[in-house]
Amino acid sequence: MKQRNHLITRTICYFSLIGLVSLLFSACTSAPDKKNPTPAISYDDIPEGYLDEAEHIPDFWIASVEGINTYLETRVKKGKVETAGTSAGGRPIFAVSYGEKRIGAGTTTFSGSLAVSDLVPYRGADNEKTVYMGLGGVHGFELESIMGTINMIEVFETGKDLSGKARPELAAMLDSVDRIVLIPLVNPDGRSRVPIRMEPDRGGASGSFTVHEYLNTGGKKDGSIIGWPDVKEFIPMDFSEVGFPGGYPNDAGVNIMHDDFFGSPQPETKMLFDLAAREKPDLIINMHTGVPKNNYYMHILRPFTEPKLQPIFDALYRNIKIALTDNKLQGSMDTTIEADPSLRRMGGYNLNTALNLHCGALCVVIESPSHGYFGTNLSGDPAMQTPEMLLDAQLIAHQEALRFLIKSGGRAGWDKHAIQ
Repeated sequence: MKQRNHLITRTICYFSLIGLVSLLFSACTSAPDKKNPTPAISYDDIPEGYLDEAEHIPDFWIASVEGINTYLETRVKKGKVETAGTSAGGRPIFAVSYGEKRIGAGTTTFSGSLAVSDLVPYRGADNEKTVYMGLGGVHGFELESIMGTINMIEVFETGKDLSGKARPELAAMLDSVDRIVLIPLVNPDGRSRVPIRMEPDRGGASGSFTVHEYLNTGGKKDGSIIGWPDVKEFIPMDFSEVGFPGGYPNDAGVNIMHDDFFGSPQPETKMLFDLAAREKPDLIINMHTGVPKNNYYMHILRPFTEPKLQPIFDALYRNIKIALTDNKLQGSMDTTIEADPSLRRMGGYNLNTALNLHCGALCVVIESPSHGYFGTNLSGDPAMQTPEMLLDAQLIAHQEALRFLIKSGGRAGWDKHAIQ
């Protein structure tokens, strides 16, 4: 009886998810872009010291709007830089791509392809091409994701990251993956709102995370943090009701991770939907910053997605976590604990779900520790994360995700056989 109930639950979940896809296509292709003026932000009420900048900023730490734009304009030669869209506040959103686009023209929707159990009518004759997409800065002040994506581009351009470290395995992925599309900063509005390039390290004392949380999720008029998950209670955020809106929302006050996907999506979200519809990626890695202080290492979140993609997520999870553990970038050296996907419960409905239902990609959030404070391991020992460690963790995670895509063959491979 227990097994039968489990099967019924999975079936209901599957058909409920698939039934939403056609609605998503309609919403994403018909909703108009919103052109909102940049709201006036006052910095007068921000507590003293919150906008202090790190005294020594590594050369590889490119995470400001100006730094990103200069880098893309002057350093990218192999990749193609394009304006993928425009933010609610009127700022350009740039994508860097490598490899050839899919050229196949499908005859049906993603939903229709699932109904006939064949992706070819949706993705076209080049269904077996592998396409990878990497996202940074969906929340504007989660700087590790931005820095990591820029350094990934540098590796593809030169074979080295911006610290000068050679990364031949990652660089070689260009020869094995058919198409790679990277967006260093999805939310330039939120990033522009926080006028510092890099926080100083405030250590691991009680409350050391407060400044980062304030700048990221926003602050109330009394100077206290809005915090997570409370910041999600009001979407869009009314900027007049807060002391400082933080880097989470765009200039329309919307947290893109929890947009009105089936109604009137924000221009940043519509940009992602349109790009995903054109590229039809197999795998989207959505980098963020935010892990528990008592396990202060990279976390991979299980998405609420098609049931058939859950074992694929499990295999991806194991591959990335084993590599991070082997490089001493997890809380222990025990891969039976660190790489056990059963310990990661399914998350809620958000941008990852919407992208999966829109184009069939497995879209996964990877959370990073912050450079602005440190936490502990599970034993309670201090777990300090240096900028160099965070750079390594970002690039290793992307590298292993790409390696998994190559090995598994993407959706065309996932649909043919189970992934070990």
